[in-house]
Amino acid sequence: MFVHFFHELKKANIPVSLREYLTMLEAMDADVIDRRVEDFYFLSRAALVKDERNLDKFDVVFGHVFKGLELVGDGELANIPEEWLKALTEKFLTEEEKAQIEALGGWEKIMEELQKRLEEQKERHEGGNKWIGTGGTSPFGANGYNPEGVRIGQKEGRHGKAVKVWDKREYKNLDDQVELGTRNIKVALRRLRRFAREGAPTELDLDGTIKATAHQGYLDLIMRPERRNKINVLIFFDIGGSMDSHIKLCEELFSAARSEFKNLEYFYFHNCLYEGVWKDNRRRHAEKMSTWDVLHKYPSDYKVIFVGDATMSPYEITYAGGSVEHWNEEPGGIWLERVNQIYESAIWINPIPERHWEYTPSLQIIKQIMGERMFPLTLEGLDHAMRELSR
Repeated sequence: MFVHFFHELKKANIPVSLREYLTMLEAMDADVIDRRVEDFYFLSRAALVKDERNLDKFDVVFGHVFKGLELVGDGELANIPEEWLKALTEKFLTEEEKAQIEALGGWEKIMEELQKRLEEQKERHEGGNKWIGTGGTSPFGANGYNPEGVRIGQKEGRHGKAVKVWDKREYKNLDDQVELGTRNIKVALRRLRRFAREGAPTELDLDGTIKATAHQGYLDLIMRPERRNKINVLIFFDIGGSMDSHIKLCEELFSAARSEFKNLEYFYFHNCLYEGVWKDNRRRHAEKMSTWDVLHKYPSDYKVIFVGDATMSPYEITYAGGSVEHWNEEPGGIWLERVNQIYESAIWINPIPERHWEYTPSLQIIKQIMGERMFPLTLEGLDHAMRELSR
C-alpha cells in the first residue's frame, strides 16, 4: 500500500525521494502516531512534501490512494442520518415566487433588521420568511432564497445574492507550477517587457569578442551581463467565493506570469481590496499584511494587475463595513483609488466574458474606479492589457 502511495506521488510530479519515504516508514515503525488516517495524513505530508506549493497535489493523491479508508472504533456504526446530508427544508422557488420577494431596502436596513432579530429570536427556525434559519425566504440564514440578505452557516453560495457572509471561509493557494493549457498566454504577457543588461558579466559577447580579437591579434574574450526583463510587476488575485469557478484559468495566468516576470510579487484578497492582503490562503487569518505596508514597500514604477471577477455586493465597494467577511473601516473603493494614485500603470483583468459585464453593478463600479482599464482574461484581452501597461 505504501509503495503504491509512493509511486502515485512520483506520477503527480511531486519530488519525493527514497530517503523521505524511508523516514516515513521509520516513523510508522516507531509508532509516533496513533493508527488513524488523519494522523497518518499529517505524518506523511510532513515527511514527503518539501515545498508548500505541492500540498494541493499531495492532497489529491492522498485522497485517491486512501479513498474510503476510515477507522471505526469498537461498537461504532458509521451510519449517517440522511437528514444530515441534506439542507433542511431547502426550497426551490419558481421565478414568479422570487419576483414576489422584495429586498429590505439597503445596507443600513439589513444590518438594523439583523440586530433586531438576533435580540428577539429564541429558538431554531426553518422555512419561514422572517426569522434567522434554514430554507424559506428570510433575508437571514442558509439554504433559502432572498434577493439581498446575510448568509449564515452555509458552506457556499448558490444564488450569489448575499451582501454579507457570517462564516469562516477557507481558500486554497493558486498553483504556480500548473501546466499551461496554452502557451499563447505567455506570448501575450511578453508584450510587457523592458530589457536591460545589469549585474555581473556572465554571458559571452560574441560580436564584441570577434572585434576585440581582430583588434588585438589574439583571442580576447569579452563578457557582458545577462539581458533581463526589468519590468516590476505587482499582482493581486481575488480568491474564493465566485472565483472558485475560474481557478484553472487563473492558475494558468499565474504560472505564465511567474515564468515571464522575474521581478514579480503577488498577494491575495477577497472580492475587493481592503486594509489587509495575504500571501498564503491557509494562514490568511493569522498572517495578514497591511495593505498600506505593501503600497509603501513597492515603488510607483511597479506595474499593478488585479485579477478578479469584480462580482460582489456593491456595498463592499462603497460602504464601510460592507465586506462580507469582516468589518472594514473604509470602503473597498477607497483602497482601489489609492492604488491608482500611487501607481501610474494599474489594470484589472476579469475572467468573466466581456459580454456579461453590463449585468453586474459591482463590476461597473470597479471598472469606473479603474478608469475603464478592465480587460477580459482572454488572449486578446491580455494583449490589450499588456499594451496598456507598456504605455
